[in-house]
Amino acid sequence: MGYEHTLGGTVYRFADLKDLLAKATPLRSGDVLAGIAAATAEQRMAARMALADLPLKRFLEEAVVPYEEDEVTRLIADTHDEEAFTPVADLTVGDFRNWLLADTTTTDTLAAVAPGITPEMAAAVSKLMRNQDLILVARKCRVVTRFRNTIGLPGRLSVRIQPNHPTDDPRGIAASIFDGLFYGCGDAVIGINPAGDGLPVFTRLWRALDELIHRLEIPTQSCVLTHVTNQIRAIEAGVPVDLVFQSVAGTQKANESFGISLSLLAEARSAALVLKRGTLGDNVMYFETGQGSALSAGAHHGVDQQTLEARAYGVARHFKPLLTNSVVGFIGPEYLYDGKQIIRAGLEDHFCGKLLGVPLGVDVCYTNHAEADQDDMDTLLTLLGAAGVTYIMGVPGADDVMLNYQSTSYHDALYLRNVLGLKRAPEFEAWLEKMQLIDRDGMLLPTRPDSRLLAAATSI
Repeated sequence: MGYEHTLGGTVYRFADLKDLLAKATPLRSGDVLAGIAAATAEQRMAARMALADLPLKRFLEEAVVPYEEDEVTRLIADTHDEEAFTPVADLTVGDFRNWLLADTTTTDTLAAVAPGITPEMAAAVSKLMRNQDLILVARKCRVVTRFRNTIGLPGRLSVRIQPNHPTDDPRGIAASIFDGLFYGCGDAVIGINPAGDGLPVFTRLWRALDELIHRLEIPTQSCVLTHVTNQIRAIEAGVPVDLVFQSVAGTQKANESFGISLSLLAEARSAALVLKRGTLGDNVMYFETGQGSALSAGAHHGVDQQTLEARAYGVARHFKPLLTNSVVGFIGPEYLYDGKQIIRAGLEDHFCGKLLGVPLGVDVCYTNHAEADQDDMDTLLTLLGAAGVTYIMGVPGADDVMLNYQSTSYHDALYLRNVLGLKRAPEFEAWLEKMQLIDRDGMLLPTRPDSRLLAAATSI
């Protein structure tokens, strides 16, 4: 079934739903690379106007990736909540935008309708929105998760300590962790991307993180970001695994390029739940995504990268994660060319994830060969803070020396919290006060911290 719209006397035709969605997308280099972007601004506007008139129900009738060929499509279709969809079932995409922006559509309303929204619906409505619209609606969405602390409460921002080291040197990793703790970061997770490979390397890191968290009674969780099969093996071997990590994408073929399937993710979640390591909740999964991953794997099926990113959140939602984040500028300028495209993509990702009920954070980042700089990241960071982002990354100096890209620092988290009055996870904030690192207002103290924390830091 095709679609068309007349604009300025010219009839613009779109072959199918995925073509319409691609042509309505704000310009980005990845869609140009894939050969699916709008050829002109006029064609893009015609596509948006046609999309605005499209009933939401149409997304339940036409799949952008065939149901028979793709288990992600089957997951989205088979788990769709018709009852939750009822309040918006008779709306067009344009009407849906207006409904989302209305003052009468509250946080509770959005939470109730989330199971009825498909990823493609979320992606479609985002294409009709200005940046301020994406911020306003995302700010109203509230997704709260728990493991050893409570993440996603209103007026709070969590931070992942990312203490990567190019040789996995334990002293270097420990120094980065304590640097982050002294700046009041680490309530999302202490998560290491290991440089080495093999279960012995990973096990050493897991045990070191577990010892640190329990020795200092830190209300947080750890993660070693290796392939999910390694984590299943570690759990079977009795290794203290908190969160199970995996990169996920929006198509079955892209996930296969990662060496995963939905059944494998279900197996990993079940294994982690058996450990019962969470003290407050059982959100045991941690996912990372990023626009362009399906295209880079040759697994995009002609679908635009932002719609596929939203489908990745559909995967994440099913497994009830503690954390999910878009590593928005990590893949490179082939997919998001410059600061403007990265900023827009970050706001889209955050909006779509939150609208779908996913606890979404953003790695505000760029690669060194992109047409972007730290001023662009400051802008995106501030906009995401206003939008109520769940968490960001904390990297020493904002420069990841192992993964070789630019992200956000512990100082950036301080900036965002101070400017917007954001607190940390409540349990973690209480621990920081107990350790004499912050005062009752959440501000860093200039005095020496608790002797236990100081002794642990100086012993590395």
